[in-house]
Amino acid sequence: MDLYYRPGSAPCRSVLMTAKALGVEFDKKTIINTRAGEQFTPEYLKINPQHTIPTLHDHGFALWESRAIMVYLVEKYGKDDKLFPKDVQKQALINQRLYFDMGTLYKSFSEYYYPQIFLKKPANEESYKKIEVAFEFLNTFLEGQTYSAGEDYSLADIAFLASVSTFDVAGFDFKRYANVARWYEHAKKLTPGWEDNWAGCQEFRKYFDN
Repeated sequence: MDLYYRPGSAPCRSVLMTAKALGVEFDKKTIINTRAGEQFTPEYLKINPQHTIPTLHDHGFALWESRAIMVYLVEKYGKDDKLFPKDVQKQALINQRLYFDMGTLYKSFSEYYYPQIFLKKPANEESYKKIEVAFEFLNTFLEGQTYSAGEDYSLADIAFLASVSTFDVAGFDFKRYANVARWYEHAKKLTPGWEDNWAGCQEFRKYFDN
């Protein structure tokens, strides 16, 4: 089973932390330099015609979109279903959080920071407000809760940890969202592979330092 990824990418880091939590080892991990266009090589396009990262290649089966990969790893290689329970309502809540991470929280990061980092555009105030709205929602989800999707630690916490830690290195002050700050400190201690995730964050930090 091979993984194509980039260490600084939050979606890639969420897959790495999921694998760590499951005790899954990849046979091969290949870094794709998207800044150099390596995702457009004919070899890579055969595996993933959408040319995104991360991409999993499991004995001839190719899958991309990080949250789909996370669920796949649990359902195929998990010794139990704790990270993604078979209970329909518990699973549905985790899915909602994963979609929220993809379509609202992490999307707000990419829409605000990526134009500044990669296109050298000025900060957009309206995009910044979307970050604040996303964190307000997350803060509400965590009101009175130890974990982000119900009573137990799950894939939702791993996905959110990858995203929130990226906001952390970007310098976004989320300590004003008390529930998020409390959850973040707990999730860092609980999540296998946190150290590797943070090392990937430091890799991403160079874009802000520059």
